[in-house]
Amino acid sequence: MAISKLFNKSFFTRTLSGIVLIVLLLVTFIMGGYVIFGLTLLLSLIGVNEVYKTVGVDKSPIGIIGYLSVIAYYALVLWKGTAYLGMFIVALLIVMMAIYVFTFPKYKTEQVLMSFFGVVYVAVLMSFLYLIRMTNDGIYSIWLIIISSWGCDTCAYLAGVICGKHKMAPILSPKKTIEGAIGGVLGAAGIGAIYGAVVGSNMAVGSMAPVYFAVLCACAGLISMVGDLAASAIKRNYEIKDYGKLIPGHGGVLDRFDSVIFTAPIIYYLIYFLF
Repeated sequence: MAISKLFNKSFFTRTLSGIVLIVLLLVTFIMGGYVIFGLTLLLSLIGVNEVYKTVGVDKSPIGIIGYLSVIAYYALVLWKGTAYLGMFIVALLIVMMAIYVFTFPKYKTEQVLMSFFGVVYVAVLMSFLYLIRMTNDGIYSIWLIIISSWGCDTCAYLAGVICGKHKMAPILSPKKTIEGAIGGVLGAAGIGAIYGAVVGSNMAVGSMAPVYFAVLCACAGLISMVGDLAASAIKRNYEIKDYGKLIPGHGGVLDRFDSVIFTAPIIYYLIYFLF
């Protein structure tokens, strides 16, 4: 019964889309530079648009300000990295609140807050894909993001279908189980260890790569579930099934990258502080 549930039409559609995404990311990650910068910026704009559609500001002036803020932020990242991240967030909040005040009562408080939130939640967090690729050994370490998000998600799905019994978040996500979560974290750690054994000799961490990567992927894999559930919570609040239809079997950018945008900064800062 569990096996038949596993290999259904939805599974194969998701798998095919996942393969296409992996190929696209493989090319992009290898090329790096302006290529990954451009893709990350594009994904951020689409993701922010999905958030704005959810709250009905995607075509409004405050939405346009949000899109321009994304572009401005990425220009800042390209120029100075994360050096002015705090300044950008403060400036963005002030601008959004100024629009709220001087156009009152055109926008609801929730719309203004989500306009600010969308830029930080999607664009800022997504930018760490580019930032980690541009670090030393970035061509190798960037894959830890995928392992700890999509790898964890896949392992959690398999473990949940095969042996899941206890619900992890029964109201928010009824299909997710504690057994699946454990399987996801352990799976991400295992894949990370194998990956470390393969590429470790090319990196500064050397022979310790399997251990380091297992720990990194386990920690980030745990956080990835928060990202997944957070995106689901927003959808539940606004009573939508998916953020979009861009990726067959998955939905929109946020439906597929909801865990990636959480694991990317986690991996970046763990590597920064530990290595």
